[in-house]
Amino acid sequence: MASRRPDTFDGLAYRGGRDEPPHYSLRSGPAEPPQHLHWVTTPPDIPGSRNLHSGERTPLYDEMPGGAAGERDWDATAQAGGPPPPPPPEQLNRLTGFGIGLVSLFAENVLTHPCVVFRRQCQVNYHARCDHLTPFSALAVMYAISKAQGPRALWKGMGSTFIVHGVTLGAEGIISEFTPLPREIPHRWSVKQLAGHFLLKGLTAAVALPFYCSSLIETVQSEIARDESSSGLLDCVREGLARLLGVGAPHSHRLLPLSSLLLPAACHAILRYAVATAVQRAALWLHRRAEKRRRGPAADPLEAHFPELAAAWLGTLAADALAYPLETTLHRLSLQGTRTIIDATDGAVPAATGAGNGGSPLVLPVNTQYDGLADCVHAIRRKEGWAGFYRGFGALAAQFALHGALLAAARTLLRLLLLEGKVS
Repeated sequence: MASRRPDTFDGLAYRGGRDEPPHYSLRSGPAEPPQHLHWVTTPPDIPGSRNLHSGERTPLYDEMPGGAAGERDWDATAQAGGPPPPPPPEQLNRLTGFGIGLVSLFAENVLTHPCVVFRRQCQVNYHARCDHLTPFSALAVMYAISKAQGPRALWKGMGSTFIVHGVTLGAEGIISEFTPLPREIPHRWSVKQLAGHFLLKGLTAAVALPFYCSSLIETVQSEIARDESSSGLLDCVREGLARLLGVGAPHSHRLLPLSSLLLPAACHAILRYAVATAVQRAALWLHRRAEKRRRGPAADPLEAHFPELAAAWLGTLAADALAYPLETTLHRLSLQGTRTIIDATDGAVPAATGAGNGGSPLVLPVNTQYDGLADCVHAIRRKEGWAGFYRGFGALAAQFALHGALLAAARTLLRLLLLEGKVS
């Protein structure tokens, strides 16, 4: 590459390190600045050093790009006392999506946790006379339990559920990094990619199974029988590792090994994921098709984010409803032999009729003797009927009704805020 420096310039004349040639004298000649001073302070453009395209020149200090000039105009407008311009649409889109997504996460993992607690207690309570197939009976008993034991009775085990979510995400990421199993399905997928993706979900569920079992125990354990001295946030991890390694407090001989739970846990995770994903994509496809027929792409920021959340809500509802019998079976097998005491899901017993319990809520031990998945399914169908697989389904309906109502309320509130911002 040909150099653009002057022929007689060696870089030392400006520093005064040697005798300068007459052509680059600093103190003789006219008053105008010498050439090498201009060269040192403002170097010419060198191809490949700064500019990415030919024909461009290096911007000087006084020149500001268009974005900075726009920011200066915005600052000048704000300093002058005038109303600032509205935020750009991209920023408004991000803020709207963050707000409604945060509301959805709060409703799914925090606000509806009491429904999850009561639903799991109903699933493992084979003594109950009421199946709680409707949300009305479930909400009545939930209110009675919280009134007798305090609000903490229906918020137990929430920290362990977050730990299980974290273990699941971490295990999925590690397995996908060290194996060829795809973590995401491409738009044009093959049967091999789909099978590998489902296998990854099954392996992830198998890795998180010990911690899921310990989280289930914390969720359904009655507050009356809970030991406060041994309860902590990391008990889920400690109990999961103890069950995996076969150490710790001795359990009953009826405790099933984890190998007997691998198949129902993997089938439940794969079935739930497949149904949720299929329903979510189908709902989004129908929504986009209807939008194209009506008015084309939506310009409202809410319409860009709310349909995805609504489709995810619908997919999770369909998956939980379809996999509910398998989940009931998995929970009973996981809890067998752990000497867990649960609350009675038929309601609190009054002081006059409670046999020696002083009016406190009735608690029941879980004493099942299933030999495996097939024996559990056969025993539930024979002793409890088909309704036994759907014990506590009313709590699931209340959970998703509350989640959907909160999403609709957040959408209405954000729409009013956006309209108020546009008017002002």
